[in-house]
Amino acid sequence: MTPEPDLLAPLHRYWGYSAFRPLQERIVRSLLAGRDTCVVMPTGGGKSLCYQLPAVISGQTAVVISPLIALMQDQAAQLAQMGIAAAVLNSTLTEEEQSTVMRQGRDGAYRLLYLSPERIARGDTLAWLQQVPVAFFAIDEAHCISEWGHEFRPEYRQLSRLRTRFPDHPIAAFTASATRHVRHDILAQLQLRNPDKYIASFHRSNLRYLVRECEGLEQADLLLRALRHYSGSNVIVYAPTINKVEETVDFLEDQGIAAVGYHGKMSSADRRCNQERWTSDEVRVIVGTIAFGLGINKAMVRAVVHLALPKSIEQYYQESGRAGRDVQSADCILLWQKKDAGLLGFFANQITDSAERERAWERYRIIRAFVESSRCRHRQICTHFGELPKWETCNACDVCGSVAEWMVIPSSTPQAGHRRTRVKPLAGSGEALKTPGVFAAVPSVTGAQGGDELTEYLREWRRDTAKRQGVPAFVVLHDSSLEEICQRRPKFFAELRQISGIGDRKAELYGQQILDALERFRGGARSSITLKKTPKPADETTRLLAEGRTLEEIAQLRGRQLSTIVSAVAKLVEAGDVQFRVDWVGKEKQSVIEAACARAGLQALKPLKDILPPEITYDEIRLVVARLRREQSVSQADVPA
Repeated sequence: MTPEPDLLAPLHRYWGYSAFRPLQERIVRSLLAGRDTCVVMPTGGGKSLCYQLPAVISGQTAVVISPLIALMQDQAAQLAQMGIAAAVLNSTLTEEEQSTVMRQGRDGAYRLLYLSPERIARGDTLAWLQQVPVAFFAIDEAHCISEWGHEFRPEYRQLSRLRTRFPDHPIAAFTASATRHVRHDILAQLQLRNPDKYIASFHRSNLRYLVRECEGLEQADLLLRALRHYSGSNVIVYAPTINKVEETVDFLEDQGIAAVGYHGKMSSADRRCNQERWTSDEVRVIVGTIAFGLGINKAMVRAVVHLALPKSIEQYYQESGRAGRDVQSADCILLWQKKDAGLLGFFANQITDSAERERAWERYRIIRAFVESSRCRHRQICTHFGELPKWETCNACDVCGSVAEWMVIPSSTPQAGHRRTRVKPLAGSGEALKTPGVFAAVPSVTGAQGGDELTEYLREWRRDTAKRQGVPAFVVLHDSSLEEICQRRPKFFAELRQISGIGDRKAELYGQQILDALERFRGGARSSITLKKTPKPADETTRLLAEGRTLEEIAQLRGRQLSTIVSAVAKLVEAGDVQFRVDWVGKEKQSVIEAACARAGLQALKPLKDILPPEITYDEIRLVVARLRREQSVSQADVPA
């Protein structure tokens, strides 16, 4: 009988870890034993190691199917820095580069080979793979294979070919968010044979869920309060549309909070740049659509804020789960408005396939019930995924009485445009709650992480090193490793080698550099970052208008969608900060819009759009309404009391 291989030695040698996380060792042994495997493990649980380690030990090639090119490239770069041979085969490579990867793949040069599901669908790819010494196939983001999943991708359905063409090779499916129905669909679609199933608990006890329905300007105020509370920490803000992303970035910049955006209309270079500025701690706040986040390897995210209802519990669980991957306390904040529900309903009705439309409506009903329910939010999430907790209350959500101080707007000093916030009394009325783990209130971390001089100094070293090598900052050194170095402050190589996450190759590449940086810091060196004084977005837009620039030119110069600039200019017009220009709309259209406003009022744009000719755009309506509102407020101010 063959003895079981030693897993701890390669774990420490390559990854720099001295122990496994829950379930990891069992999953690795299943794959090494040649078993089909299905793994459901929350974001940050360490899924990638579960297929990377057995690939290294097997001496053959693990083929990883992953949905995002950027994610594949980052993982391959990370493995290379650990001394593990890996490659990506996709359309970003030249013909010559693809030929090289295919030739070396046939020769068994790689322990891990990353492909997209679209690539697998090609007949020539399967023929080539039959010449590669494949150990097993790993399907990442496997929920994409199910029509019941929230991110269904039809090309994933073709992965069933793997079982047909490679009947003797194990297949492993990995996902962070799959309901029982989706899990069954994954097993059926991939034709897994009597698979070993590993389903981690969906309960993330270090996360606190805070949900608030907002009215009027309350959402913007609460967002500001949250970001100021987390000053110096990494925060993700999810916005529902591209315009909302851009408007939020500009709003935060106007308030003195540095932020970058991320959405599908940006060039891939700009997206990559902004993502790297955030992951390397150059900018602490990133505002993105749902396009942002898959495969983000950022451990120290202290809050994830949603500015609209997500389309499903699965989506919310996945996105909010990007907080607190370092297992420290973090907040998941959902600031929703009634209009979000209408928007989700509108999108659901646009789906032509009746079965898919019904699934979208079912997802909508569930997420709506989640935000409006008076039941424990952690418990709702667990039961949605088929887990039945033995506890009833968590003490780590707003329903169970956990209140963030920054969410409480004092009743004695209500702000204009805001309703007074009624804070729900704490559950239990003074009694200790029976919980699976009491959530510690998250302090402001400006001093602890953001303001720590050594942390900033090492982050700067990591940033500069990553830029020189053209890789993301986390590839050079993971957040948790950097934090541990700051806490332990090693002076010798042997001490540094004890830091979690620093394996042999990483120590060889960066060990002396890290020790030198620590020595320089002890000698008085400090971070040289000087914050660039950039003009506020509103001031920059006003300046460009004063130069006589068109709205289209301003959008191009500021890297924004035209509708984002129109919204910003409309606010400036309504506030009286800039004068309305006739050439923005044209006299004839202005007259038509003004007549509609006389009939339908100035409160909302949709009733106006409904009665106006189709060639008149929302942007044109928005600008004219802003001028009329300004004129109305001026005339009301002139009326004697």
